[in-house]
Parts: sequence; structure tokens; C-alpha cells
Amino acid sequence: MQHARSSRSDRRSYRGFSRFFGTPVRAVISSVLVIVIAICVWLGGSLGVALAAPGTDSVAARVAEWGRVHGLGWAITGLEHVQYQLTKPKTGGTVAGGLPKVGTKSPSATPSPTPSATPTTSPAPADLTPIVSSPTLAGEGQWSTLYSVNGSPAARVAFLRPDTIHTSYYVQVIWMDPKLVSFQLYPGYQVPGPAAGGPNQIPADKLGSVLATFNSGFLMADANGGYWQNGHAVIPLRTGAASMVFTADGHVSVEAWPGGDPGPNVVAVRQNLNMLIQNGVVAADANQANAVAWGRTVGNAAYVWRSAIGVRADGSIVSVVGPAMDIGTLAGVLKAAGAVNAMELDINPSWTNYITYSHPTPTTAVPSVLPPPNSYVNASRYIQPSSRDFVAVYPRS
Repeated sequence: MQHARSSRSDRRSYRGFSRFFGTPVRAVISSVLVIVIAICVWLGGSLGVALAAPGTDSVAARVAEWGRVHGLGWAITGLEHVQYQLTKPKTGGTVAGGLPKVGTKSPSATPSPTPSATPTTSPAPADLTPIVSSPTLAGEGQWSTLYSVNGSPAARVAFLRPDTIHTSYYVQVIWMDPKLVSFQLYPGYQVPGPAAGGPNQIPADKLGSVLATFNSGFLMADANGGYWQNGHAVIPLRTGAASMVFTADGHVSVEAWPGGDPGPNVVAVRQNLNMLIQNGVVAADANQANAVAWGRTVGNAAYVWRSAIGVRADGSIVSVVGPAMDIGTLAGVLKAAGAVNAMELDINPSWTNYITYSHPTPTTAVPSVLPPPNSYVNASRYIQPSSRDFVAVYPRS
């Protein structure tokens, strides 16, 4: 009987509670459940679409990108900070096994052309002076031929330890001869998206000729700049932003955008952050945690995988990719490589890469990720749909 009295009392309390709020509690609870279920279905469906998208991006990279797009960037960045504290690069030590041997030893110099002759290749770069002088490491800073065009070295690679603190790591510096190779920007199906037009992977008719590919910049929401291609701005260009500028004849330059519309010879402009090096001078805030200038992902104070592109005084192009670099370290490596104008591209191991291609048949391409080893990068990422924009390198015709 006590139980029955309690039940009747509970029912009276429920009715009183319902009348007090003016809406039956059961209806309110049902409405909340519907909203929660709808959010879960939307999140699950949205994330499911991201996970099922084409391309080779890892599950972790897809989830992180999805989170940033859907307003969870603060959570992703927080998790990345935690991961960084657990996995940050060690200090001291030596490179296990020494530096890799890639390609063939490059000639140290090329004959100087006669004054009346038009050079068909750029002068060979001098070997790089190592940033770490003690202890010495065999082969550090010495160029090897990465690939050739018409029998002449079109790209060379050298390896450097990035600073005197992280001496067990090395980064790669790739030198490319603009007299022998041309550059083309391809949009990703997510970054900047289909509005850019054009293929989001190496086209089938280019597989037999592509020499290399490398990553472009940040997500456009984080790039603090714009994207212009096929005659229109997908995202408006920002005056002063660091810009890769691609011309119709296949050349690429790195410059602070002067403002206004691109000229008639420009086919694409990809902006990312601010100039890291301009006219030989490193940015004054390169050693500051400036999120607007250098990006919010992990933070520029962290020593992580980073990539960059630069132009030397003779017009040749250098690319830097590797681990254990903060933004100041990256600037130092670019300076060591001779860059007078340079910009940071992407960061973190999921997105930084330089991939070369061999051609067992005239219509196929076999990709290979250039060391240092990066297990997060699938070598085939650009010969199938790519979620992000990238740069392809071809023989100059």
C-alpha cells in the first residue's frame, strides 16, 4: 500500500510539474531526444561522408579536417598539442644510419656559357654549408641528382640537419632548374574546392611525363590569403600575402602580392600566410608565436614537419621538407639553401611531402616519397583525387 501511495504522489507531482512549465515534461524530453538524435545522425552522416571521400588521406587526417570545417578546430588543436607533448622530437643524438643516398652524385659545377650564348640550364648550385658543424656528418649538404631532363640534372637533393638542437633529424632541400622544368598548380576537391575548376589529380595523359609533386598550403580558412585560378578568384587575393604565382609558360615565383588583379600571363595564384623571407631578409616575427602570420595548427613554437618553397637569386627554385622544425628553423634552412624570397607551405606529417615518379612505360608513373621517411604520406596521393591543392613538376617543352 505504501508503494501505491508513493506512485499516486509521484503522478500528482508530475502533473503539477507539467502544469507549472506549461508544456508536458514528456513532450519536452521527446523534443530534446529528437534534437540530440538529429545532431548525432547529422554528425555521423557528415563524418561518414568525409571518411568515405576519395583519395589517400589517413583516417586521422580526415577526422581532423572534418573537425576544423565543422567548428571544432579548438578541439583538434588541443589534441594536437597533447600529441606533440607526447611525441615531440628528441634533442641531441645523431642520425641513425647516416644520411640517405638518393640518386647519383651531382657535378659540382657546369661550364660557364660564352657571353653570346643563351644558357640552356641554370648553373649548378654550390654544395650547402651544414647548419650543424660539429660533429660532421658524411655527405651533409652535398647535392645528388634527383631526376634529369635531356641528360642534364633538372633537380638535385641535399640533406641538412635543421639546427644544433635536433641533431638526430635531417630535412631535405630540393633544387629545381626552371630552365628544364615547368610547374603547374592543381586544385584539390576540398581545398580550394570545385569552384577552382581543373583536375584534382595528375591527368592520365600526364602520367608518362610528371617528374615530381609537392604539397601546397594550409586550408583556405587558415591561410590568411586567397586562391586565384582559371581566370577568377575562388577566395579573394590579399595584398601583401605570400604568394606562389604560376605563369602560362610554366614558371613559378614567390612574392608578396602587390594588389590588384593578376596579369594576363598569370594562370594561378596560391597564397599562404606572410612572406617568410623577402629580398633576402627573414621576417622579423619568424621566432614569435604569431598565429595570424604562421598558422594556428599546433603553433609555430612547435618543432614539427614543415614545408616551404623559395626562389634563389638566379631564379632557381628550392623546396624544403622535413621534421623537427619551427618557423625560425625553417627560415634558417631556406637561407642556407640560398632562398632570397620564400614562403611556408603546409605543416604536420599528414600534408608535407615531395614525391618523385619513375616511368616503366611511356604512360605510367610509379611514385616514391623522397626521404626523410614519412609514414603518414601515401605516395599515390596525387595520382588519384586529392583533397588539397598541389604542385606538379614537368619537363619543360
